[in-house]
Amino acid sequence: MTDLRIEQVDGDVLLRDWQYVHNTIIATAVLSLDEVRERVERNRLEVAYLGDVLVGCSTLRPPTREASVATVIARVLPAHRRQGIGRALYARGLAQARELGADVIETVVLESNPDGLRFAQAQGFVEVERYLLPGDSVRFIDLRLA
Repeated sequence: MTDLRIEQVDGDVLLRDWQYVHNTIIATAVLSLDEVRERVERNRLEVAYLGDVLVGCSTLRPPTREASVATVIARVLPAHRRQGIGRALYARGLAQARELGADVIETVVLESNPDGLRFAQAQGFVEVERYLLPGDSVRFIDLRLA
C-alpha cells in the first residue's frame, strides 16, 4: 500500500478529518470539535489517507508516570477495510507506544463493531472487560495485547 499516508493531527483540517472518522465509527459517542481539540492535547491523534482520500484515524493514549499502559485504537472507514490500513495504523501505534515506554498495550472496540473486535483479536488482543458508559446503549470492550 504505497500511497497510504498517515499524518499526526495538527490544525483544523486534520482535526475535522479525525473527528469525521471517529464519529462515523463511534456513532454512540460523537465528539465535538472542542472535545477533539482537548484530546489532541493529551493523546497522539493521527489520520490516514490513501492518496487524498480519508480512510481512517488512530488514537494513542500514552503511558503515564503511574502506569506503563498505553491504549492504541485504529479506526478504518467501512469502505476501506480489509486493505491493510488497520494493520498499518496498529503497527505504527504499537511502535509509538513502545517507544514511549509502555509495558502493556490495550485497545477498545464498540460491541456493535464485530469486524473491529475480530481485527483486534487477530492482532493478538484478548478481551479484558465489557462496560456501558452512563447514557450509552452500546457497550465498549477493553482488550489487552497478550
